[in-house]
Amino acid sequence: MSDPEFEFCVVIDDDEDILMASRLLLRRLFRDVEAVRGPEEALPLIQARTPDVVLLDANFARGATDASEGLAWLDKLLALDPEMVVVMITAHGGVQVAVSAMKRGATDFVSKPWSNEKLLATVRTAASLRRSRKAVGGKGVAPVSAPQGSASPLLGGSPAMARVHSLIARAAPTDANVLVLGENGTGKELVARELHRQSLRADQVMLTVDLGAISEDLIDSELFGHVKGAFTDARTDRVGRIQAADGGTLFLDEIGNLPLRLQPKLLTVLEQRQVTPVGANKPVPVNIRVIAATNLPPEKLRDEGHFRQDLLFRLNTVEIDLPPLRERREDVPQLIEHYLQHYAKRYGRPVPALSPAARMLLLEHDWPGNVRALRHALERAVILAREDALEPEDFSLVRAMPRIAPAAVVPPSPAPAVLDDLNLERVERRLVEEALKKHGYNISLAANELGLSRAALYRRMEKHGL
Repeated sequence: MSDPEFEFCVVIDDDEDILMASRLLLRRLFRDVEAVRGPEEALPLIQARTPDVVLLDANFARGATDASEGLAWLDKLLALDPEMVVVMITAHGGVQVAVSAMKRGATDFVSKPWSNEKLLATVRTAASLRRSRKAVGGKGVAPVSAPQGSASPLLGGSPAMARVHSLIARAAPTDANVLVLGENGTGKELVARELHRQSLRADQVMLTVDLGAISEDLIDSELFGHVKGAFTDARTDRVGRIQAADGGTLFLDEIGNLPLRLQPKLLTVLEQRQVTPVGANKPVPVNIRVIAATNLPPEKLRDEGHFRQDLLFRLNTVEIDLPPLRERREDVPQLIEHYLQHYAKRYGRPVPALSPAARMLLLEHDWPGNVRALRHALERAVILAREDALEPEDFSLVRAMPRIAPAAVVPPSPAPAVLDDLNLERVERRLVEEALKKHGYNISLAANELGLSRAALYRRMEKHGL
């Protein structure tokens, strides 16, 4: 078994069997799992060590089914640490409790009895969220919007970014659906966050569904929910993300991955403002604002064989096209300074200077992975640099090759290097990193080259901190 991806998890439940099962299962993800019978017992553990995730039961008192105790403790935990990631454990009245919990700040929920695969996926996503929040000082991906007074994380004062900010400012206060287009790494989710932050729904929940990270056979249940008995493993009602986002914003990332068979169902939700869970007979009314994002090129998005055009028209009432970094090079200096300071602070290092050669390298690079690739290159350089000033060799970037005159002789390609490090974990990290760089951080292409699904590649990226 590989090393756990995360450090610390707390499970709070009054059922000893649940505690034992979760302790054994979650050791796959966490180095340390504390499973306790009540919130009072958990509080000292949480205060002493900041957990990556807290799993909190909805009911503790014998015979209780209204979840009032669990919701009250959810409020207490979030008052203690507003960035705490809490996953609610529900059983009785699962749909209503889950919706209430997520509107009050819970990150996600699991229903008892759970499937091990579903629990692991939910908790892994939640722990990754906590890691993201730490990495960006509390302004990471979150189900609830940042406070109204927080600064926009969208950096850049170029004319291209000025247009983006102008579109956000005009579209945000409306309930119009927005489609965000752009290559991988351009910041599509940050645009969605900013749209929500400036909207009239800013004090309500914002839920993100990454359709590229959910297997196709689970998307139906994840989006629309299901009722008990709808299929073999549907032992309880489960609220879908559409219903859980009621009153707030639903962000559908990688919308181009929504299967054609499910696109009419989403279209019905947008047209009729109601959702029918799998196996249910009656629709449930919902009040949501939808923001969607995709990295698909326009020609593929407008191909009826891949994406329904009537659904596209519903999604792109307002369309925001994020420019790649190579088309807004004037923003690169600001991004460099921001991330050098950020990662120096994060890793307890002095803010490094850039040599003229290193600065020129960063400014002239095309950045096929966009802001995400620039950020990763700067983080790596801050961690590994041995001198106060960063030099070109501190950045693992491939420079553009000079043009070769027609008469020049091209030297033969070097023989493939023999691996001198056979540590499986380090080799895997190198392969994933190289595949991402080769394909400009296009997840689909990199996953295909590695022989992995998108979800499996995401898991390895999380595992290795890529």
